Amino acid sequence: VQLQASGGGLVQAGGSLRLSCAASGRSFSSYTMGWFRQAPGKERECVAAISGSGRSRYYADSVKGRFAISRDNAKNTVYLQMNSLKPEDTAVYYCAAEFGYRLGSSSTEYNYWGQGTLVTVSS
Repeated sequence: VQLQASGGGLVQAGGSLRLSCAASGRSFSSYTMGWFRQAPGKERECVAAISGSGRSRYYADSVKGRFAISRDNAKNTVYLQMNSLKPEDTAVYYCAAEFGYRLGSSSTEYNYWGQGTLVTVSS
């Protein structure tokens, strides 16, 4: 599966952005999808993940209540709605996919990665 992320940009603190990740290939609904981010000098961290059916979700504590992950299996696309953005949310955001139903939160659990999209939140 190939992944193409988009939607990053510059936003003021308190603003919103929606990231999209389009997947090519078949059986998109058989893949768990995740959004990760990596800030300069920091490790890559999972901010959200969603099961193939969309019924299960994971959120990092740092984004709970502000970010929402969703997917449209008919469009082979996963989204990350980011609200109430903070300067500490500034990072390169990556989407990732892993075949199966395990809702992983570690980068080692994902085999397919898209290119990153930069999100910059100004104070």
